[in-house]
Amino acid sequence: MKNSILLSTFALIILSSCQPSEKADLIITNAKVYTVTDGFSDGDAILVKDGKIMDLTDSASSEKYRGEETRIVDAKGNFVMPGFIEGHGHFSGLGYSLIYLNFLDSKSWDEILAMVEEKVKTAEPGEWIIGRGWHQEKWETTPLKNVHGYPFHDDLSKISPDNPVMLRHASGHGLFANAKAMEVAGVTKETPDPSGGEIVRGANGEAIGMFEERAMGPIMAAYREYQKGLSEEEITALWYTAIEKAEEECIKKGVTSFQDAGSSFTELERYQGLAEEGELDLRLWAMARHGSETLKGKVGDFRMVGVGNDFFTCRAIKSEVDGALGAFGAWLLEPYNDKPGFVGQNTTDIYEVKKIADIALENDMQLCVHAIGDRANKVVVDLFEERINSKPEGTDLRWRMEHAQHLDTADIPRFAELNIIASMQGIHCTSDAPFVEKRLGFERAKYGAYPWRSLLDAGVVIANGTDAPVEDVDPIESYYASVTRKRIDNGFEFFPEQSMTREEAVYSYTLGNAYAAFEEDIKGSVEKGKYADLVILSKDLINCTDDEILETKILGTIINGEVKHSTL
Repeated sequence: MKNSILLSTFALIILSSCQPSEKADLIITNAKVYTVTDGFSDGDAILVKDGKIMDLTDSASSEKYRGEETRIVDAKGNFVMPGFIEGHGHFSGLGYSLIYLNFLDSKSWDEILAMVEEKVKTAEPGEWIIGRGWHQEKWETTPLKNVHGYPFHDDLSKISPDNPVMLRHASGHGLFANAKAMEVAGVTKETPDPSGGEIVRGANGEAIGMFEERAMGPIMAAYREYQKGLSEEEITALWYTAIEKAEEECIKKGVTSFQDAGSSFTELERYQGLAEEGELDLRLWAMARHGSETLKGKVGDFRMVGVGNDFFTCRAIKSEVDGALGAFGAWLLEPYNDKPGFVGQNTTDIYEVKKIADIALENDMQLCVHAIGDRANKVVVDLFEERINSKPEGTDLRWRMEHAQHLDTADIPRFAELNIIASMQGIHCTSDAPFVEKRLGFERAKYGAYPWRSLLDAGVVIANGTDAPVEDVDPIESYYASVTRKRIDNGFEFFPEQSMTREEAVYSYTLGNAYAAFEEDIKGSVEKGKYADLVILSKDLINCTDDEILETKILGTIINGEVKHSTL
């Protein structure tokens, strides 16, 4: 009798140990799961509890974790992977671009003029008309009257004689203004070029309307002065509207985390508040952006890690040393091929960047420096090396080069030696492709422009993204550019030998970006214990054809175990 009782008790213990101790909140079934770390999973189901991945299993076994409240998502055999992490973008800027005039798809100056003309019809007297996204090198026709492809302001001024117009270049490193905007800003023929910027002029020295880099200052100052006439409530409400629009745009495109490349203290405080109140719909990681005098003694208060269940983190500082290649702002070792004698712009004094580097070290924050031209990258690598070597050997700083677009090949091994993150945007390569060789010549374009293969072979971690709103935040198009280096519109291929493999490109958009933000332990792969930030795609990005990549649809976006978007 005693032995029978013991056997029964033992059997009950064994039976209970085989039963799941808790039910899942969400179960994804019939999925082709790509984990990133271990390739494809043997199972076809993901169990989620409290916003995190409980385990990976098979659909049949997942049934025992199903409770009355469990949500079931049938992936219907589709590809499931970690959610895309936007590795470098401008979050509020993306939102504003969805409010104001957006010229990303504009094919000519005439198209832009037509859009402005329509806006003028409904504008209040004196109201500024704002737009962004145009790029003169991407127009199908060049304006008859131009300087370096930039039009003259005459037609724009004729369309809008009483409303100031400010149209930001796609790169963000230039703007175009009409006569009214220049009048309000006090810009005349005698206005000198500032250090680190250029007012583009006609043959007689008159401003044509284009302002590059630091020369944008007076126009932007005039716009800020105009904004003072608006109530604080109006300005703040517009910002929150922009954030909502940015969230919606990212989520429907499969972006579950966003790395913001430069926010003011005011914005950082607002993001913190949204995260604490549970009002952020995706995870946001941000870089503080101010001059050294503002940062000093204050930025430490804004070092915030994992606020609101890891929905907001600020642990980095942003600076920059040059502009963009398309606007002749990239700082080069040798002159531009199509602008003889000109080597671009050093937009921030290097001594200032060094001061910001010291502030980053003092506050245990990453330093992220915008550098596009080969000279800009060389100067920043030198600066990084000096500061990194001042720390004990083995110190893991993970400082980042934002863009790293055009490199002297001699500097590529130094990225690896210093563990500098190359925060590059795949879509920039194919977007800029039509004019890169024109700007740099064949040799520099072939060996140093967007050299992903060379960097990866050297052991450098690449963080991928779009630089939204400079480009569309769509990760699918950027992924396609990363693995093909082909333009979507005409198939033009830009030195394909520098392409990433499919696996490398997915890594760069998931775990690579997580690593670049010190977040690889909580996101970026489909692993037990990590956040259930996932996307369901209509195509297998590892095995589908190149053309099929562009056909990929976002079928589901899941953040923190919650389905935020679904078309299944």
